Amino acid sequence: MRHITHFVGGKPWPHGTTRHGEVYDPATGRVAGQVDFASPSDVDAVVAAAESAARSWREEPLSRRTKVMFAFRQLVDARRDEIAAVVTAEHGKVLADAAGEVQRGLEVVEYACGIPALLQGRFSENVSTGVDSYSLRQPLGVVAVVSPFNFPVMVPLWFVPIAIACGNAVVLKPSEKDPSAATMLAEWFAEAGLPDGVLNVVHGDKQTVDALLDHKGVKAVSFVGSTPVARYVYERGTQAGKRVQALGGAKNHMVVLPDADLDAAADAAVSAGFGSAGERCMAISVVVAVDPVGDALVERIAQRIQGIRTGDGRRTGCDMGPLVTGAHRDRVTSYVDGGVTAGATAVVDGRGVQPDGDPGGFWLGPTLFDHVTPDMALYTDEIFGPVLSVVRAASYDEALALVNRNEYGNGTAIFTNDGGAARRFQHEVEVGMVGVNVPIPVPMAFFSFGGWKSSLFGDSHAHGADGVHFFTRGKVVTARWLPHSGMSLGFPS
Repeated sequence: MRHITHFVGGKPWPHGTTRHGEVYDPATGRVAGQVDFASPSDVDAVVAAAESAARSWREEPLSRRTKVMFAFRQLVDARRDEIAAVVTAEHGKVLADAAGEVQRGLEVVEYACGIPALLQGRFSENVSTGVDSYSLRQPLGVVAVVSPFNFPVMVPLWFVPIAIACGNAVVLKPSEKDPSAATMLAEWFAEAGLPDGVLNVVHGDKQTVDALLDHKGVKAVSFVGSTPVARYVYERGTQAGKRVQALGGAKNHMVVLPDADLDAAADAAVSAGFGSAGERCMAISVVVAVDPVGDALVERIAQRIQGIRTGDGRRTGCDMGPLVTGAHRDRVTSYVDGGVTAGATAVVDGRGVQPDGDPGGFWLGPTLFDHVTPDMALYTDEIFGPVLSVVRAASYDEALALVNRNEYGNGTAIFTNDGGAARRFQHEVEVGMVGVNVPIPVPMAFFSFGGWKSSLFGDSHAHGADGVHFFTRGKVVTARWLPHSGMSLGFPS
């Protein structure tokens, strides 16, 4: 079994630990490794190393930071197949999907390579007689990133490159379910010339995260995960005086209007619903079919599901891999059981899937329910698995109201050939990321990723300009370079 430990101060953690977790190969169901869990005292040592590194790193010229970022970008680009294979081995997603998340992470690294322009302040000359005023953005110090299991490369790269480029030191706590990719990224940053201690990886569980949330040396926390945990992280972190951005769960709706291209809509629903076995915060989990297209759309989706090959993501020809753990597979399966009991129509039942892989893997095939109603757990809960629900709506207005009533507001999409309807939808829908004939509207790196309502706690989205703003704080300088002009007790104006 592989042993996975922390990466601190530019090298593997040399100290022992009394707590561990098991890392599985989801395609076989067997334990593949053991990961160390950090104690609060371990976290103290890691933050101390980061604080020491932050003091010198913030003084490095922007050109030096940029040079490191470009070198890191080259390493990831050249070794993308290597890290994608690690993702597939621990998460289970197929290799092509793992390679896709590496690419999207690289786009944020490339954005961070432009940090000299992104950190430019503003200057105003002669705001008063002989007085100039200008603004700066400066690093916070030590920041923590707590990332989820479903994107072990992409989500850390949403935050870490921007935080580092802005002059901060980072403590990254990846998911204990698939921790190896984070350590690999830290090793490659060190190889790219990042000074020791600027990026540290600490593994662990809730005890580890709580220690980061409470630590006075940690100035900000970026988190991605489920809504209950995001709310907890936000409340505990802000109570400790930290800046917090906590991205939570989702229940993403795809509205299909009667004039839509139903073949394109069906392709999109299947791709967005079952890619990565539905373990995406931007997955489409609800299709809202506006009368009278429901029957025709469900038939097309069901036909396409029959062609999906579920199996080991390392095998050629597999489209969808296993779920990440046995416990999670069982949880998702319980929703399928409950949907049948609640009276939804199981058009395609993935519980009996015959996978192209080891029988012991954490398998559940693509599942399609029709005639789901808003009172069913299939609809209300974030299932985070390969379960697609179709809800019928009588009109555009009813479909819009359904989306807006939902507690989540991460992503949504509308499929239509009516430009007026699309424009109205993007204006009226209460969701942070909107796709028009695009099922997974994940913004490019130079925009920002973030939902509304219970999908985001905090006021800063991830990456883009919001990311730069989150990992820096503003300072305004007012300067006079003239002979002393005497005392004045009046208010400066």
